[in-house]
Amino acid sequence: MRVLVVEDDVRMAALVCEVLRDESYAVDLARSGADADELMATNDYDLAVLDWSIPPPTGLELLRKWRTEGLRLPVLMLTGHDAVEDRVGGLDTGADDYLTKPFSFPELLARVRSLLRRREKALQMTLTAGDLEMDRTRQQVTVGGRPIDLSPKELALLEYFLHHQDKVISRGEIEEHVWDSAFDSMANVVDVNVHRLRKKIDGRSEKRLLHTVRGAGYVLRSERT
Repeated sequence: MRVLVVEDDVRMAALVCEVLRDESYAVDLARSGADADELMATNDYDLAVLDWSIPPPTGLELLRKWRTEGLRLPVLMLTGHDAVEDRVGGLDTGADDYLTKPFSFPELLARVRSLLRRREKALQMTLTAGDLEMDRTRQQVTVGGRPIDLSPKELALLEYFLHHQDKVISRGEIEEHVWDSAFDSMANVVDVNVHRLRKKIDGRSEKRLLHTVRGAGYVLRSERT
């Protein structure tokens, strides 16, 4: 899942990005409304964490613009405004949820998970393919009941494959949803991570879950073939 964080406070921005990346989200950061609008126009995000008081356009102005343009991605609004009329104004403008500063990071993560579940009802806490099972809450993966150790990026990659089982996924789609804007498209980072993931979930088994489709990308089968 790829998240856009829009926050001009340097310390807050660093902390929010860190906790999201620790949960295997790909995160881009914008420090102004103008930068955020540019990133939104060029990337496909699954969710935005948007601060109310950013350099213009403000979070509220930016959200109004996005909704007018038809952007329907979930938006979690962060703000120091705690008056009821402010919360109502944010929600009426198109925010999907509202978090008042200061807040706890476990609550932030819970709100993010909730918004993503609402967006895609098929997003379940437990995902399976053949004898592989991912517990998204605990960030744990087992194969045949045996736990395997995956890096945060491998977890994010596997989760994306699990949400698109039996569908051929291009490298471009993987780059768009699993990596952030710092990704070097000239490097073979996607291929390397897919290779590592395949070794861990398929091992030496004659029947595999993760397959390469020459000239097209990769596919995770719902059953070993």
